[in-house]
Amino acid sequence: MKNSKYIWLLGTTVTLAIIIIPIFLFVQPSTLPRDNPQAHVPTPTLHTDHKDLMPGPYETGQEVTAACRTCHPQSAEQVIHTSHWRWESDPVYSPEHNKEIALGKKNAINNFCIGIEGNWPGCTSCHTGYGWQDDTFDFSNTAAVDCLVCHDQTGGYKKGQAGLPKEGVDLAAAAQSVASPTRENCGSCHFNGGGGNAVKHGDLDESLYYPTARIDVHMGELGFQCITCHQTSDHNIKGRSPSVSIGALATQNQVYCTDCHNETPHTDQRLNDHTDAVACQTCHIPTMAKKEATKIDWDWSQAGQDRPEDPHQYLKIKGQFEYKKELPPEYFWYNGTTQRYIKGDKIDPTGVTAMNRPNGDIHDPTAKIWPFKVHRGKQVFDAEYDYFLIPKTFGEGGYWTDFNWEQALRLGSQTSGLAFSGQYDFAETEMVWPTTHMVSPKEDALQCVDCHNEAGGRLDWTALGYEGDPVKHGGRKFSTAVSQKLQEDAQ
Repeated sequence: MKNSKYIWLLGTTVTLAIIIIPIFLFVQPSTLPRDNPQAHVPTPTLHTDHKDLMPGPYETGQEVTAACRTCHPQSAEQVIHTSHWRWESDPVYSPEHNKEIALGKKNAINNFCIGIEGNWPGCTSCHTGYGWQDDTFDFSNTAAVDCLVCHDQTGGYKKGQAGLPKEGVDLAAAAQSVASPTRENCGSCHFNGGGGNAVKHGDLDESLYYPTARIDVHMGELGFQCITCHQTSDHNIKGRSPSVSIGALATQNQVYCTDCHNETPHTDQRLNDHTDAVACQTCHIPTMAKKEATKIDWDWSQAGQDRPEDPHQYLKIKGQFEYKKELPPEYFWYNGTTQRYIKGDKIDPTGVTAMNRPNGDIHDPTAKIWPFKVHRGKQVFDAEYDYFLIPKTFGEGGYWTDFNWEQALRLGSQTSGLAFSGQYDFAETEMVWPTTHMVSPKEDALQCVDCHNEAGGRLDWTALGYEGDPVKHGGRKFSTAVSQKLQEDAQ
């Protein structure tokens, strides 16, 4: 009897082993690859003390550049081929215009300061060069490259009109301090784009000089500098803003989360499944302008009035503003390319003109739902020719001097090449910036109920092209041909 009992136990054990071991070996849940972004973070460049290498004195910024080039002979030649210097792209095909267009800050119209043409000395205070006073500036002149704007570490180097050093700057001290660019170097221009702190970008402002982890986990907790992600080769800095770039140009030389993170960074496969249709930034940047309010509306038609001034509400030279703090993004499909309003394009003054509409929709397999800052404005256009005009705002005869729109527009037409009929009015515009900085700590990321919510979450599903919340109605569906192509690409 005892032997039967043991035989029965042995038989049961063997049977269970035969069943369980193959299940364990072949049907166990697949282990997702561990996300280790730190492995891709570059090692900071070792600092070289320049105190004895740059003794000075220096009378001009150009003299500093000449001294730099004795040890870095190729540096200035490299700089003059970059977008930071040229403020213009190589010609790129624009499908909307059916032609190649060279576009950049140099010749674009925007809906904040409008345009630099005719306003060079004021706008070019952030140019990486010296002396851009007018349209005769020589972009091949390597002697005019400004090394200090990116490399000074004293904090005392300031640029003024036409990019020249402000009076009183200690050029020798600045030259002796040079090192790899820091957030202070990049931010001196990029945090103040559009004429002031937090004006243009919702995710770039002076709070990023010394941020907490809540404001930006990469810079605040991990100590990243801008160049940690915007890595540089031969002075060509990685990254491109779709606020100016047209077509596929915005995807070139770009920075992506997957430069460091893998394609499936979450331990929960349900979250990884979202990355086919949702950009990383959508969940991980729930708000922008976390400490400094950002400008979201600029009405030029109100300018010129004698009324109480406040830089966040009204200035006589610029008009009426609206700023917001802790601003949730707006969400659109985006495949990385943009349409762009080009100088001289006709508008419908009764509607809203999109200055840089993101391309993509629910039927585009390359598009994802992205977060954007949207800046809305009202700016001057020619009431006969129906296109936006670039007024002269800065300097003699400019609007900021005489508050005379007709005069400012006539002077502006001489430099922009846009004819002015003598009749003007103001029309509504909107402009977008993808939100990519101010990444929150993971515990502050959006949760399921922030978007999938019976009471209505932050995503407008029908506006995005869904029948309703995809939890109930299903995700986006592609044609058989597109689905097959996606499967082939994934293999």
